[in-house]
Amino acid sequence: MIYSFEKTDPVKTDFLGVLRQHDVDFELIDHDRSVVRILGSVQNGIGEKLAEVYGGRRRLTVTKEPLDNIYSDFKDRSRISLIAGPCSVESEEQLASIASFIRSKGLRYIRGGAYKPRTSPDSFQGMGMPGLRIISTAAKAAGLKVVSEVMDRSQIDTLVEHADIIQIGSRNMFNYTLLTALGSIDKPVLLKRGMAATVDEWLKAAEYISRGGNNSIILCERGIRTFEPRTRNTLDIAAIHLAKQLSDYPVIADPSHAAGHRDIVIPLAVAAVASGADGIMVEIHPEPDSALSDRDQALSFDRFEKLLQRLDDLHISHK
Repeated sequence: MIYSFEKTDPVKTDFLGVLRQHDVDFELIDHDRSVVRILGSVQNGIGEKLAEVYGGRRRLTVTKEPLDNIYSDFKDRSRISLIAGPCSVESEEQLASIASFIRSKGLRYIRGGAYKPRTSPDSFQGMGMPGLRIISTAAKAAGLKVVSEVMDRSQIDTLVEHADIIQIGSRNMFNYTLLTALGSIDKPVLLKRGMAATVDEWLKAAEYISRGGNNSIILCERGIRTFEPRTRNTLDIAAIHLAKQLSDYPVIADPSHAAGHRDIVIPLAVAAVASGADGIMVEIHPEPDSALSDRDQALSFDRFEKLLQRLDDLHISHK
């Protein structure tokens, strides 16, 4: 069970007191609000005491809309949202160039990883805190909003300080401790589908965030692992429609990670939009062949302009 409190709610102290008194194991997360996740089972007598503390309520859920209009931007389906940027933050020059280019195209969101979950421990793991400072500085100078990935609960406060949308990567979709913790913040969370997750598992993962009081969730279909070796993953077009049908969350697609090859990123992006995606997130780089991570799927500036032109030709409005 997951319970959410305002940080100053006096009920929280009594509630935690009951849990400690009866040696109930739990996690407590404090950010913009307090979230308690009870571990294991709760005996009936203890459950009755918890209910008594709550005045008969079994679970209190606090919901807040973010102060910024970012989430409402994704909920506005009159135009699709475009998020572009490098897989990894590499240098000040790289981010300044990309941010300036994105802004020149009238777009609003820049992506870039400072903490990178890599399959090989010998691969570039990201720049960490310096990388976050670099993308935050470049974004502010260009008037852009930052999308960046969190890998661990210990990084949440740092990400919240520098990023406007907190991304959960495919590998962490099943990290329920991290998902619960992100329910305690007042910033949108972009939840990527696990590479081997069903649609129902994906939506259940979103519920861990919403139970903590954060309903500003953006779902991202990024391709699933199948038997086909010609692409990095297989973009599940049906899942985009299903996720929109089964939830009220905006759903975007990441054709870069689905493709693994820049030659097919544009057709996959168009297919995702045609299936009803509310946005697209793609990787771009000033010099894709020299990128420190995911170089094969990164679009050059010229190729990204071709994607924008393709959307214009199809009369698809974007922001």
